[in-house]
Amino acid sequence: MNPDIIKKVVEAALLAAGQPLKIERIMGLFAEGEFQPEKKDIREALDAISEDCKDRGIELREVASGFRLQVREDMAPWISRLWEERPQRYTRALLETLALVAYRQPVTRGEIEDVRGVAVSSNIIKTLTEREWIKVIGHRDVPGKPAMYGTTREFLDYFNLKSLDELPSLTELRDFESINAELDLQLPGMEMAGEADAPLAAAEADTEADADADPQADTGAEEAHEQEDEQPLQ
Repeated sequence: MNPDIIKKVVEAALLAAGQPLKIERIMGLFAEGEFQPEKKDIREALDAISEDCKDRGIELREVASGFRLQVREDMAPWISRLWEERPQRYTRALLETLALVAYRQPVTRGEIEDVRGVAVSSNIIKTLTEREWIKVIGHRDVPGKPAMYGTTREFLDYFNLKSLDELPSLTELRDFESINAELDLQLPGMEMAGEADAPLAAAEADTEADADADPQADTGAEEAHEQEDEQPLQ
């Protein structure tokens, strides 16, 4: 089969799939009886697509679940205007909890509380779980059998990572305000059609109250719950 046709098939599949595709999945698009491209043929097609995207507003990115076409991050100031909803912001407490799970997994809620020095809000665990960024991966063999949490493939995909090895070192981590700004850029529209997630409803996520927050936003209940749960440990 002509390499140009393979490239067109791969590009069309990535655009239509609405999710990352692994090379094996792409190879399965070619029916039996047709020329069956090898892995190197698919990789060559992916390399060619990536090269084509160098000067465009989209890019080919490999994440944990495979390859996907997505909008470049520096296009956010314009593309984000397609959505009227104000981007969801996450509290420092939620980001700290997520960071501890990512860097110390498997980790229990109690261990997170020991590091942070405050009780972990149930809403934070609920939000991270519903967002499919963390999941229970086992139970610690101690009295009470507390759940141990780890990150998910969806976490890696969301943050454009192929594996946990690509996490920045702790010395490279910037302040949480910068991280929050990046999270805003990754909300709906930052990936090709079909990949975007809908914004989390206020009841599903902890929102950050700041000076420029929308006074009409219905965030009071969530913030109240978090303030109630985020108490210093005795």
